[in-house]
Amino acid sequence: MAVSYKDYYKLLGVDRSADKDTIARAYKKLAKKYHPDLNPGDKSAEEKFKEVNEAYEVLKDPKKRQLYDQLGSNWQQGQQFGGFDGFGGFGGFGGQGFDGRNMHFTFNGRDMGDMGDMGGMGGSGFSDFFESLFGQGSGFGGAGAYSRAPRRGSDINVNVELTLAQVQEGGRHPIALNLDGERKTYEVNIPKGIADGAKLRLAGRGRPGPAGPGDLLVTIRYREDPNFKVGEDGRTLQCDVPVAPWEAALGGVIEVPTLEGRVQINLPGNSNSGRGFRLRGKGLGPEGRRGDLIARIQVQMPQTSSAEEVELWKKLASCSSFRPRQGR
Repeated sequence: MAVSYKDYYKLLGVDRSADKDTIARAYKKLAKKYHPDLNPGDKSAEEKFKEVNEAYEVLKDPKKRQLYDQLGSNWQQGQQFGGFDGFGGFGGFGGQGFDGRNMHFTFNGRDMGDMGDMGGMGGSGFSDFFESLFGQGSGFGGAGAYSRAPRRGSDINVNVELTLAQVQEGGRHPIALNLDGERKTYEVNIPKGIADGAKLRLAGRGRPGPAGPGDLLVTIRYREDPNFKVGEDGRTLQCDVPVAPWEAALGGVIEVPTLEGRVQINLPGNSNSGRGFRLRGKGLGPEGRRGDLIARIQVQMPQTSSAEEVELWKKLASCSSFRPRQGR
């Protein structure tokens, strides 16, 4: 499920370059403003209070703040992301969650009490975004269960477009990427007849991280082919084969394109346009489970005819009993 990015600096109203004291002052001001005791029954204020506390929990800690900042420009625009591996417990978080009980606030001479007493907020108070980054089980009030295990770097997703011939041939295929201004080339092993939309994983080829790099996820896409169309089953290929009128009438041997080159088939006489011929095992797919190729002939007339050809057509018309529109 997609998790919304939270701009903790914006929530506290400070710049990304703000020092620790500036962040603390901004937090204290907002915490007073949205404290549940000052806003009884106000759910909006309660949510603001939670967000402010969450933001301060991250930005007050140099290590958490550093890891949060490492999200980079992709997340600075508030983009959505799903299945984020997160920073779930980069080492060095110290195992202490946010415990507001050591901070007291006074408003108009009244002691607002411990931050840990949130007027019935309940639950951990952490958002899904926070949990995605720093691990689950982290709660306000008490020891947070941040995992100490470092996390890998993020995965990289790329699309690779292949011709149908490349798909069926399989084998090694180069992939060129531009990562943070650095051009890198990897080779991926393409299984024969791989399906359109299939994903391949290159372990350790993603972005770097404290526990090693993430993976490179390659999605295969079929390039549009001028000769072949892929059937709904993803394995059957279809192609049109142009034939001359006399070939259709007299029959004979004609050539049909396949992914491996041209092959010859016997065309029966008196074949109409649209007649199909099945070439078994000439479609897509792995060895032993490869689909078929359906070749359909299309009768085409010559663009121009010589005087001699015109006379022959006239002679054919006069002696033929064929009347295609008779009875219609």
